[in-house]
Amino acid sequence: MEQFAVTDRAAARIAEIIAETKPDGSPALRVAVLAGGCSGFQYKFELDEQAQPDDLVIQRGPARVVVDPASLDLLAGSELDFTDELMGSHFAVRNPNAKSACGCGTSFSVD
Repeated sequence: MEQFAVTDRAAARIAEIIAETKPDGSPALRVAVLAGGCSGFQYKFELDEQAQPDDLVIQRGPARVVVDPASLDLLAGSELDFTDELMGSHFAVRNPNAKSACGCGTSFSVD
């Protein structure tokens, strides 16, 4: 099992975002888990120009995703996807470690 996977849809959307916002740069999408949210932990997504030496770096075509070691502990076996639905489009993490999730989709607990 991979530590953290990125779907083709997520990789394509990351590449689009980078092309739109930083056409001459090569930032990565940083996926992090922070304490907080309504269920105990929450996901954070942001563009990051510089990967840290201990980050996991996932390259999918032109898209790069970076995850710090502390977040990776809570994301082990998870998958980053991008959904485009009637109610809106967003990145989503399918996390087998999450025991419960909040209705907002970005907050979870591991009990």
